[in-house]
Amino acid sequence: MSHLPFGRNLWNPLSVRRFLPLFAAVVVGCATASGDETNQKLDIYFIDVEGGAATLLVTAAGESILIDSGYPDHGGRDLNRIVRVAKEVAGRKQIDKAIVSHWHLDHYGNHAALVSRIPVKQFFDRGIPDVFPEDKGFDERIALYRAATQNKSIPLAPGNELELAQGEAKSATPRLTAKVLTGSGQTVANVGPANPFAAEHFAKPEDTSDNAKSLSVLFTLGDFAFLTCGDLTWNTEHKLMSPNNPVGQVDLFMVTHHGLNVSNNPVLVRAIEPVVTVTCNGPTKGGAKEVLETLAKIPSLKAQFQLHRNIQLPDGVQPPVQRIANSSDTADCQGRYIKASVEPDGKKFTIEVEGQDPETFDVMKK
Repeated sequence: MSHLPFGRNLWNPLSVRRFLPLFAAVVVGCATASGDETNQKLDIYFIDVEGGAATLLVTAAGESILIDSGYPDHGGRDLNRIVRVAKEVAGRKQIDKAIVSHWHLDHYGNHAALVSRIPVKQFFDRGIPDVFPEDKGFDERIALYRAATQNKSIPLAPGNELELAQGEAKSATPRLTAKVLTGSGQTVANVGPANPFAAEHFAKPEDTSDNAKSLSVLFTLGDFAFLTCGDLTWNTEHKLMSPNNPVGQVDLFMVTHHGLNVSNNPVLVRAIEPVVTVTCNGPTKGGAKEVLETLAKIPSLKAQFQLHRNIQLPDGVQPPVQRIANSSDTADCQGRYIKASVEPDGKKFTIEVEGQDPETFDVMKK
């Protein structure tokens, strides 16, 4: 399959749409939203799952997309937080699309359990491996996942575009798009403008874990772009971004791999020039000093947000307290979320820490 460049300065979502058969796993998903009420904005909720990941998008058409689902067990802690945000905060009656970025427990731990708490219409993943020696309990857990999906989960690969419901927006309103950039260790074709930061790369030891096989998805709404890469690691980030930049610039970046320094290669992080970053870390997991320093040096960056204060680092290294959702350790954590809300025209967006006033940011013009 051939690939198109997907940076906004390279690809026009208003004039180019690729819809290939599901058999080829290229255009995936039914474009039918749940019909729940919508504020006509794209809302993105970063749910606190204590150093795992769970990101809920609610589109202007009312479609809900959950990427990852945190840890299982812990008295249903992460599952309860996801359901609270989905039902009580976002007002959803169902999850339209549930995506697994990769097969680590802190990312798909509650996908099977979700169906007992809220209907899930479709499941997506990078493909289910035949064996998975990294997790001794994988056979049991994947059997539960298969049962929840009724063996109908849809595999995603680089270049695939999710089919999203667009609602009844006016013709002048930009379309929301979602394209897969990496998966199973592969990347979209490295086409686009030269990446001026490619020469900064130095190789790290090969990552043979499933982190390197994470799905990365780029969402765009007009000029606005949001990038989430699961736990993608250093050398695969380089593979995606060198020598050229097929991603373009992004406005909102979910800092990869909880902000660990085995990820967040400057070759990627500096090239995408984020305006705002959100780190889905825990009190002792992620939010690494080296990554925070890399982010702080990006000229385009206006603000960093974190789900947790890293209790192992001094406060001066981290974002200001008003941009950190949870400051205590796990025992006293309130599980506050961070919410991004994008205007229908894709020109501005806000970031809100639960319980605080939102901050407004302008989208970069490309």
